Amino acid sequence: MPETIHLYVNHSGGQPRFSSVGEALASLPDIRSAPPCFPAPPEPSVAPVVIHIGPGIYRERLVIERPYVTLEGENAENTVLTYDLAARDRMEDGSFRGTFRTASVRIHTHDLTARNITFQNTAGYGHTVGQALALYADGDRLLFEDCRFIASQDTLFTAPLPPSPAKPGGFTGPGEHAPRIPGRHLYRRCYLQGDVDFIFGGATAYFEKCTVFSKQPADRKPPESPADETIYGYITAASTPEGAPYGYVFRDCRLLSDCPPRTVYLGRPWREWARTVFIHCEMGAHIHPAGWHDWQKPHGHFYYGEYASYGEGGNTERRAAFSHILTEEEASAYTPENVLNAPDGWRP
Repeated sequence: MPETIHLYVNHSGGQPRFSSVGEALASLPDIRSAPPCFPAPPEPSVAPVVIHIGPGIYRERLVIERPYVTLEGENAENTVLTYDLAARDRMEDGSFRGTFRTASVRIHTHDLTARNITFQNTAGYGHTVGQALALYADGDRLLFEDCRFIASQDTLFTAPLPPSPAKPGGFTGPGEHAPRIPGRHLYRRCYLQGDVDFIFGGATAYFEKCTVFSKQPADRKPPESPADETIYGYITAASTPEGAPYGYVFRDCRLLSDCPPRTVYLGRPWREWARTVFIHCEMGAHIHPAGWHDWQKPHGHFYYGEYASYGEGGNTERRAAFSHILTEEEASAYTPENVLNAPDGWRP
């Protein structure tokens, strides 16, 4: 394995030093990456890269297509990658930008790690500006530790896309015609914030000891009475491919919010084979008693489950009839080793 390359952005740790993350990425020599497949084969001739990012707000759109890159911030609170594109922006030809051209950061590679970084989109609230991605994560063996993901609608997209869009042009963007390659992601001790479908996509993703914050849009009024069925959001919208044994798994996470009680669902199926499970998670009062919404998808295809939920919103007695309360034995299968398992033996 070649020697690790160290680059420094607004950082006093060493040389070479750059003023933006984009400049640091552009300085790397071009490589011919492995063809897309799953799991991605090792590339021993490619030197690992660590980009040390000093404190600052970096307003730049980034596309990362080189494998074996680590983004290392000082602290997620003060190391912020941000931009502000939204789905309802008008393009030069008069069309709308659409969801998948809004990402502040897009990852399109394998073996990427990010630590102590905030990924943010500041376009505005989704019901006003449309979807606005903080991160478009398309790849295998992606690891995020102590990171923050902050936006409104569709904060974090965990690719791949579903096989086809529900409406023509719905997938316009960089992944529209790309192969739908499965990916495995691990999010450890991260903070994720949004309102509608703010964790969505088809990857197998494990969320371990994360904080998931359902944010109430500041320009929406709370319901006038507890009887009003006002819904402020949905945490997940998985599009797990048919036949995949796992989709999203949340383990030992905290679900917090500033939304009124009973106004947020745990998830709804973006595509009919969605799979999402919460294991031993604290749930605030904002969680709707039914827990899950079917989004008019056929029952019996998607799979939603919980085990040992607790907190004001953790009572499962009134959960949707199509959801599952796991047994201890069933829950024991949802370990990182099982969920992220593949022939390559990835053990982040």
